[in-house]
Amino acid sequence: MPGLLLNTLLGENTNKRPIWLMRQAGRYLPEYRALRAEKGGFLALVYDTDAAAEITLQPIRRFGFDGAILFSDILIVPYAMGQDLQFLAGEGPKLSPRLVDHALEALVPVPERLSPIYETVRKVRAALPVDKTMLGFAGSPWTVATYMVAGEGSRDQHETRAMAYRDPAAFQAIIDGVISVTVDYLSGQIEAGAEAVQLFDSWAGSLAPAQFEKWVVAPNAAIVSAMKARHPGVPVIGFPKGSGEKLAAYARETGVDAVGVDETVDPLWAAQALPEGLPVQGNLDPLLLLSGGEELDRQARHVLDAFAGRPHVFNLGHGIGQHTPIANVERLLAAVRAWER
Repeated sequence: MPGLLLNTLLGENTNKRPIWLMRQAGRYLPEYRALRAEKGGFLALVYDTDAAAEITLQPIRRFGFDGAILFSDILIVPYAMGQDLQFLAGEGPKLSPRLVDHALEALVPVPERLSPIYETVRKVRAALPVDKTMLGFAGSPWTVATYMVAGEGSRDQHETRAMAYRDPAAFQAIIDGVISVTVDYLSGQIEAGAEAVQLFDSWAGSLAPAQFEKWVVAPNAAIVSAMKARHPGVPVIGFPKGSGEKLAAYARETGVDAVGVDETVDPLWAAQALPEGLPVQGNLDPLLLLSGGEELDRQARHVLDAFAGRPHVFNLGHGIGQHTPIANVERLLAAVRAWER
């Protein structure tokens, strides 16, 4: 029987609100830090399916969230496409060769790098209570491509934006490659037990409107269309962080089943601007969760009240910070659980 989260993503507006938090399985949890110290680096954890399943389940055991989000990384897709992937202490992820200097055709795909992720999904789904939703995910093509081109993250994605202007055909080939692998990757997660999936477009906010249409809306629409053909009835959540006033067009034109709203968006505006009846997800500022106190309670109620007229999954506007106190998460959870429409 579907739980509260899955029903909400399918369009049901109930008196209660489901809650899960982006990066809920991570460094703010002492049990995660202990396991990581035992097992080693981040990528080693992702590919140790027992460890990855355990990490995915840790916040469910501790807090009873309504959904478990797969413990993995958006850069598994370029890793499977043939780039080398390393996570360096203090520097973040590094991909090589950088596609600003090398052609996509130079990469030798390694699709078997996706298989352990599916095994993690299977293990988590088998261990989850039936009323908890298993969430899979992938990075959206634009965001993934920014790492593939530059070889690392950047503040303004200038190398990738410049390449997209300078050589749109070569950049389109990268985007098309990411779309193809992402569709297969999400399908594999669903076949392994994921009941809904999220597309993370963390760097969508860096693009001008015409480029946003070309590199964010169109690729996500292609993925959503393919997913609906392969897995009708499995909700796809789109999260174009930083899209601002372009969020409504994204929601209409991509065909996503639910849209994530970051903390910079006024929830009252979003409630009015987004397509009627479309489920929304968000959008408490992660720094409020870090700070806690009565302001956390007040702002959580503001978000809940703003989206009372449509299906709403309570979440943060982005990932939970690693220094967030456990007590603040418990306080937020109590406030969401106590709210009624």
